[in-house]
Amino acid sequence: MVHTPFQIHVDEEVLIDLRQRLARTRWPDELPEAGWDYGTNLAYLQQLVRYWRESYDWRAQERLLNTFPQFTTEIDGIHLHYLHIKGKGTHPIPLLISHGWPGSFFEMYKIIGPLADPASYGGDPVDAFDVVVPSLPGYGFSGPTNARGITVERIARVFASLMQDLGYQRFAAQGGDWGIYITGELGRTFADKIIGVHLNMQPSRAVLSPEATDDAERSWREQRAQWLWEESGYSHMQETRPQTLAYGLHDSPVGLAGWMVEKFRAWSDCHGEVESVFTKDELLTNIMIYWITQTINSSTRLYYETYHQRNKALTGRVEVPTGVAVFRDELPVPPRSLAQRLYNIQRWTEMNEGGHFAALEQPQALVEEIRAFYRPLRLRDVYRG
Repeated sequence: MVHTPFQIHVDEEVLIDLRQRLARTRWPDELPEAGWDYGTNLAYLQQLVRYWRESYDWRAQERLLNTFPQFTTEIDGIHLHYLHIKGKGTHPIPLLISHGWPGSFFEMYKIIGPLADPASYGGDPVDAFDVVVPSLPGYGFSGPTNARGITVERIARVFASLMQDLGYQRFAAQGGDWGIYITGELGRTFADKIIGVHLNMQPSRAVLSPEATDDAERSWREQRAQWLWEESGYSHMQETRPQTLAYGLHDSPVGLAGWMVEKFRAWSDCHGEVESVFTKDELLTNIMIYWITQTINSSTRLYYETYHQRNKALTGRVEVPTGVAVFRDELPVPPRSLAQRLYNIQRWTEMNEGGHFAALEQPQALVEEIRAFYRPLRLRDVYRG
């Protein structure tokens, strides 16, 4: 494979067009005192868009993103963008980190440095990793996909091929959101190549039992049912009619922002104040990655493709060592008794803070959990790199 160094540079015409679109927004009405009950709050979104037009500096964010070594390559007909940061320590092990939706590779920007160079962040050099963070196929600078069948299974195969081509015969894997399924599939299908898998979320559908057997399982089933009722409309739309959704989100930056920001508020440990956890710049940079690459449509197609494969490939047990960090306000997480049906869990930590976007919300806590989980595996694994 050819691995081409890559730097982000967006043409000025794209930014001019964006500002013009923002200025021409036709705002909908809103019921008095609606808050966020009906979806993204009008006053908040108008405030965010005003900042986007008048104060947000994409070029500064571009410079930040370009501090990380980036590359592109093609694997199995799929264009792939990825970050590759070599570790600084006594014996770095390779770590592949997979993001999800509505996140991006940018989601990891706070944890890359501490994982790759722990000594510079007050850690022990023995905990160093070679960090690889791809943009999922169809997301961000991996660019729009243009074929059917780009599923979690295929992405896992592509990522395994990427790591092998980078010279890593065995590697560690970590993920949340779609990343849990990709990481789980790596552990399931490529067990001989995986040192261990670490997850900051747990699948729910795959571990549903016919009936609850204890209070913890009953409570989780009730929470899951409530979450599905209140929060899963986006998923059903993306699983069934992503193309219909794409016309509005692809054409309107405000529509795209409204669709995504609501999830950052609802799924994070922000107590209803989204900017208590994320800065405006962080919210907008993540949105910008979708906007400038025109990948909202291909990103949501992953829901359609994976949902329609309808097989048992993602439910087989993962026997490689597994660590789970359960962040307090994550989407409903099954109890360990159920999760163990699917994974060989060797570390399970319930965190005091944080939500779905752990790498952005609680980067230090996530870094410490990843280090702690892999510490004994470094000693047991004969790494061949």
